[in-house]
Amino acid sequence: MKIIECPRDAMQGIHTHIPTRQKIAYINALLRVGFDTIDFGSFVSPKVIPQMEDTRRVVRQLDLSDTDTQLLAIVANERGAVEASGFEQIHYLGFPFSVSETFQRRNTNITQEQAFGLVQDIYNLCLQKDKELVVYLSMGFGNPYGDVWDPAIVEHWTDRLVSAGIGIISVADTVGIAQPKQIGDVFADLTSAFPDIEFGAHLHSEPHNWQPKLEAAYQNGCHRFDGAMRGYGGCPMAQNTLVGNMATENIVRFFEEERADFVIDHAALAEAQLLANEVFGLVLA
Repeated sequence: MKIIECPRDAMQGIHTHIPTRQKIAYINALLRVGFDTIDFGSFVSPKVIPQMEDTRRVVRQLDLSDTDTQLLAIVANERGAVEASGFEQIHYLGFPFSVSETFQRRNTNITQEQAFGLVQDIYNLCLQKDKELVVYLSMGFGNPYGDVWDPAIVEHWTDRLVSAGIGIISVADTVGIAQPKQIGDVFADLTSAFPDIEFGAHLHSEPHNWQPKLEAAYQNGCHRFDGAMRGYGGCPMAQNTLVGNMATENIVRFFEEERADFVIDHAALAEAQLLANEVFGLVLA
């Protein structure tokens, strides 16, 4: 079982700048918890996502001396991928590929076919730089733009990505509209059709509906889950009203009850939760 903590997704839509020193302290606290991966920042235009303009300064001051947790950075173009891959501290690059043509243009200002070509280029760069590429299938369960959505479309793009060499694909409920049965059906189809691929779930939810979504993915073969402490965040490029991330503490509790195979330092988790209250309380009050 892999739990991916996503402070980048929690922070990126907040307009008030979070001081760099606070980001560093918070992510260093998360590194002590025992998560598989921290999605800590992004190498994108500061004009588009101003909150992430200090990612370069943050990564240089993260303490990786006593942790097995890996760092993941989001990239949206080749320039960002080249820069991110130059940091030894970063193991994973993440690229948002959308099954919605409208959102692909909105999020990265390119078409799906252009984005697919970019995925291939970034994958080759990762091979050269000893990195791993995670592709996020955004709008993986539908979209608010009127673009056609169907499980066959998700499987089509997954097949193309797998054929290009991608081994980790995280299906994202970008705007929180997926229903549990839909989530279950998608993961049942994908894990059956592509048994050698590591599939993840990046699920946005509201406080009352997180567990059925989590159960649906888990019971249908997904063993990689993204969350954000306290459920903060959402995708600022998707719509005006952010739908929060799935709260990491709920994910941890659920999988401990399921006796899933992972280990968390609960004292470090509690410390990180307190820091999350401080970091986000200052800017969201």
